Amino acid sequence: MKYLIAVLGLLVVFALSFVASNDKRKIRYRPLVIMIILQIILGYVLLNTVLGTVLIKGFSGIFEKLLVYAGEGVNFVFGGIANEGQAPFFLGVLLPIIFISALIGILQYFRILPFIIRYIGLVLSKVNGMGKLESYNAVASAILGQSEVFISVKKQIGLLPKHRLYTLCASAMSTVSMSIVGAYMTMIEPKYVVTALVLNLFGGFIIASILNPYKVTKEEDELVVQEEEKQSFFEMLGEYIMDGFKVAITVAAMLIGFVALIALINGIFDGIFGISFQELLGYIFAPFAFVMGVPWKEAVEAGSIMATKMVSNEFVAMLELGKHTALSARTTGIVSVFLVSFANFSSIGIIAGAVKGLHEKQGNVVARFGLKLLYGATLVSVLSAIIAGLFL
Repeated sequence: MKYLIAVLGLLVVFALSFVASNDKRKIRYRPLVIMIILQIILGYVLLNTVLGTVLIKGFSGIFEKLLVYAGEGVNFVFGGIANEGQAPFFLGVLLPIIFISALIGILQYFRILPFIIRYIGLVLSKVNGMGKLESYNAVASAILGQSEVFISVKKQIGLLPKHRLYTLCASAMSTVSMSIVGAYMTMIEPKYVVTALVLNLFGGFIIASILNPYKVTKEEDELVVQEEEKQSFFEMLGEYIMDGFKVAITVAAMLIGFVALIALINGIFDGIFGISFQELLGYIFAPFAFVMGVPWKEAVEAGSIMATKMVSNEFVAMLELGKHTALSARTTGIVSVFLVSFANFSSIGIIAGAVKGLHEKQGNVVARFGLKLLYGATLVSVLSAIIAGLFL
């Protein structure tokens, strides 16, 4: 039964993609088929094999160790504030982002990350049929984050046509930053975080190549990566530490605002209609949860969490998922994979603002196709959840 639902889900995702396609005649089906097969193979390996278990344990084990080391710094500054054996969300989940950000800075400084990103991107470009720039950007987005990634390709931003700019922005919204992966792993199972990271990478290419098909000529297929300004090691370290702190504070502020607003709106809807806003959204999103593989009896609950992610952000939704302890393991896994991306309304402003800071005209272009960005990135999350559901 779950395989039939998965097929139905895939048909729905592709139908929604084809309907919104810029030019159906330009769609190249061979790379699409290859990437879908790769998604299925990778989903199976990560969720259903010993090798996958070893890989996920190794990856999550690294972040567990990093979070322990990060805790040393947090405890030194804030020790004694929390009750014995307890850690507030801000201290235990958000502040370790500072340490992870510092490590990313070190790897960038010694040119380790740029080397990895560039050559993984080159390999991907052979598979997905897209340009080197698009492939580089997808990998870089998954490490650097949805706004920082554009700085590394700022020399080309002003030269890109609308269709290529869309693909770059869609990749940025479909992935997550490596600096906050550790925070996700404290809220949902690490195996779902790792699975989503891998599936979203290919899913972003699949959906973008249907929604926004085009061919990059050899003359256009250039990759010019902006080298960071030469800094001393400690200048760089200080900058990345402060960047990590800004991310932690920004996420905390957004959580305070969104959680409070959702509580207010829930109260208003409950008082007037006898049903909370999140429950109402749950009914709207329930069909999408069902085609992702969620049992119908849990589809409304799952749909509510999915909607919460879209109208607020993934952190709020992950906290909400943690409250639904009665959900089956299958539903929890499917929804967890769906939540691991930046596909929400606030990301439209973040990406448009990042591009506008580098090139005002192109930033305005991004703002105009903002809703289509969210549409495509959400379909990527649905596709990844469907693939994961095959093996849960």
